[in-house]
Amino acid sequence: MALTIHRADLLLPGAGRAPVPDGAVLVAGDSIEAVGGYDELAATRPAARVRRWPGVLTPGLCNAYGPELLEQAYHPDPREVGELGTEPLTGDALAALEMTDARWGASARRGVRRMLAHGTVAVAGTLRRETVVDAVARSGLGVERRFSEPPGPADLDPLAGRPVEEAFVLPPLGFEGRQADFAVFDVDVPPGGDPYAALARAGAASCVATVLDGRLVHRRA
Repeated sequence: MALTIHRADLLLPGAGRAPVPDGAVLVAGDSIEAVGGYDELAATRPAARVRRWPGVLTPGLCNAYGPELLEQAYHPDPREVGELGTEPLTGDALAALEMTDARWGASARRGVRRMLAHGTVAVAGTLRRETVVDAVARSGLGVERRFSEPPGPADLDPLAGRPVEEAFVLPPLGFEGRQADFAVFDVDVPPGGDPYAALARAGAASCVATVLDGRLVHRRA
């Protein structure tokens, strides 16, 4: 089984657990084998491949606006940028489009890619369009139950308008054997600084890598 150590300047396990400077996650296949300081993990598994990332490694994020972003918004095809722009279309702009099931599916696939580029590993809310459900399932994104309507507006950035830890998927990093879902953000945290405040300021657009089921599904060039 392939072993990979993902190393970052700072590891935030989540759920109130203490940050780990020069922290790392050891991934075995699609699962987390260990979490801790890089030197400790590297000594335990010297043959593991090492990926070095700048910034802060955190649990993957959950976007609370699954239906709103994937079933109530259209993500333009790159070939449509001149006509439709690059941002998701909603409201009257969406109503003006001729939307077929195939077009909804293609839009959802593009929307999922944009979510992965923001460190998202799960969405919340019930998805009802078959082609959208299929696109999400094929991507590996998790789908979580939503117990109340989020305040809005819908945003591709799961950190927008909410405390950082609320956006982290559970359980926190450190539960050996849990699914290897996490993200890395190119955020500079000075000594003694607050990593959560730094993440909130930078936003999820600072994501440099997203790992889903142990697979590197996004890497910023």
